[in-house]
Amino acid sequence: MPEWLPTVLATIAGLLSTSSFIPQVVKAWRERDTRAISKHMYVVTVTAFVLWSAYGFLIGSWPVMAFNLLSLVLSATILVFKIRNDRGKSSGARTPREPAMARTG
Repeated sequence: MPEWLPTVLATIAGLLSTSSFIPQVVKAWRERDTRAISKHMYVVTVTAFVLWSAYGFLIGSWPVMAFNLLSLVLSATILVFKIRNDRGKSSGARTPREPAMARTG
């Protein structure tokens, strides 16, 4: 196997997996609607990208480092939008679990 092949495969895989976050970032930014996004899932994802980036640094693999750092930035952006939007909606907005005010007649 040629020496360059693993780097090319890692680069293509990194481009594809990292670019998969871009539509979600754009949608969350434009629409300011993150209700359908799981905060817990993105906390786990951000943590995983931190660990993968550290792993890439330790083994000296620039594709693993670079693409996981880019994915970290994109997924952290989505997480920040989610947290910010959840806080904005909870301050002053009635949650579905709160009973509606009784109507007077």
